Amino acid sequence: EAVYRTTKDGRTALLVYSALDRLHACCGEDQPWFGLPTHELQHLYDVRPFDVVYTDVYVPEERREPGPQRQPR
Repeated sequence: EAVYRTTKDGRTALLVYSALDRLHACCGEDQPWFGLPTHELQHLYDVRPFDVVYTDVYVPEERREPGPQRQPR
C-alpha cells in the first residue's frame, strides 16, 4: 500500500525511495515496501491522485507511520 502525506500547503504528496537502504535510513527499518518502476506511478495516481512526488525524503521519527508489529520468535 502506498503512503501519502499532506504537505504544509495542503497538497497530497507521495514519498518514494530510490533504494531499500534509503527507505530504511529515511523512515526506519520497519516500513512496509514494494517495488514499482517510476513509469508505473500513473497507476497509483489513477487510484488516488497526488499533487507531488518527493524522492528519498528523511522523515523524523516522531512523524513516521508505525510499521507492522513483529511477532516474537
